Amino acid sequence: MTVKLALLKSGEQVISDIKELVDESQKVISLVFENPYVIQFLTAELLYEGTDVDNQGVDHKVSFQPWIPLSSDKTIPVSTDWVISIIEPLEWIKKSYEDKMNLSTQGIVNQNLPIGPKNEESYSNVEVLSE
Repeated sequence: MTVKLALLKSGEQVISDIKELVDESQKVISLVFENPYVIQFLTAELLYEGTDVDNQGVDHKVSFQPWIPLSSDKTIPVSTDWVISIIEPLEWIKKSYEDKMNLSTQGIVNQNLPIGPKNEESYSNVEVLSE
């Protein structure tokens, strides 16, 4: 799995198993996001001035939400011109994402989340994590 964090032109930060779709001349024609999730901070991002502040005690929390929640597709092609940058996510975010993907492939879901129509779990892909 090649888990990366993509910053899109829309400002969304999407974590996904990202692959390149290439043509016969090895030119990248599209990116493919597999199991993409949008990551959002739930804690305030703070900027400190000076060297007196110990920033290590800050407990960051993020949420993972399906990137396109109304689609049943788990593999989504993305135009390369919509991606600003693809980077390595922080290790704790990457591990949380991989753990979530491993649990979902084993059929384990979070029972504390809302249930949708016909008792299907419509928000099973939302999770709050902390560092």
